[in-house]
Amino acid sequence: MKILEVKDLQTSFFTQSGEVKAVDKVSFDLEKGEVLGIVGESGSGKSVTAYSILQILTSPGKIIGGSVKLKEQELVGLSEKEMRSIRGNKISIIFQDPMTSLNPVYKVGNQLMEAILLHTNRNKEEAYLRATEMLELVGVNDPKKRLDQYPHELSGGMRQRVMIAMALACEPDILIADEPTTALDVTIQAQILELIQDIQKKFGMTTILITHDLGVVAGMCDKVAVMYAGRIVEYGTTDQVYYNPRHEYTKGLMKSIPNAEKKKERLVPISGSPVDLLNLPKGCPFSPRCEKTMKICLREYPEAIEVEKGHMAACWMNVKDEV
Repeated sequence: MKILEVKDLQTSFFTQSGEVKAVDKVSFDLEKGEVLGIVGESGSGKSVTAYSILQILTSPGKIIGGSVKLKEQELVGLSEKEMRSIRGNKISIIFQDPMTSLNPVYKVGNQLMEAILLHTNRNKEEAYLRATEMLELVGVNDPKKRLDQYPHELSGGMRQRVMIAMALACEPDILIADEPTTALDVTIQAQILELIQDIQKKFGMTTILITHDLGVVAGMCDKVAVMYAGRIVEYGTTDQVYYNPRHEYTKGLMKSIPNAEKKKERLVPISGSPVDLLNLPKGCPFSPRCEKTMKICLREYPEAIEVEKGHMAACWMNVKDEV
């Protein structure tokens, strides 16, 4: 049974300058235990997709269409009270910056225990034991001491481990990791990613990893969704997307990954800048930056087609013989 089904999800931000279609008809599904990597440049709609699933959008953001089903339960349209029973309990999220995600005026223990008390039937004593256990699980040394400290007393890597412990404390069905290593240095990044991978395997947890680093996705994910301008432009298994990319944007991302075996080769950046979502081009939004743009690319948006079983891509290059 599919644990999560997202179908034609649409989220817009209604600003004074006009409507920004941050998520435009995004669809994907996940089985229990699968890991999906959502990749793309900043502003492509990755984080907004996660926030839409959890319905934690800030004004003026609003879900305007589509469906999100958790174990066949429709989430779109649920009240705030009903969504609170889903968040943390069934779907948890690790945010990008732990310093802004943790409350600076409350001790770490209070914040961890609050999540446990809110979403489980444990009393205060049991919640304290659970918080200690979770900090041990994520590799925090001297957990009882850490529970009595404030976030600013911990290092960046330690704060991120606290965030992971908080996300896992209620044993959710789905864990969303929204660029969990953005604010950390390289060595700590590797530790945090390894920790998430170990925990995912230990609990068989369904995971959505949001990142701009294709190298991270290769080692951790079963499926990959490449996003550009609010849409998924390519979707498939990790092997399909890596070894047989079928969208020009995906190919551009692949060329920009450093390769230890090709040290003398220069990296090839994607020319231009990400498209302005307020002024999208008429056809394919990637056409202004694409080296293989055809006339039809400027006129019509390509529909996603199945280029091989389970591998979808929305690029006119896949149907150029027909056009």
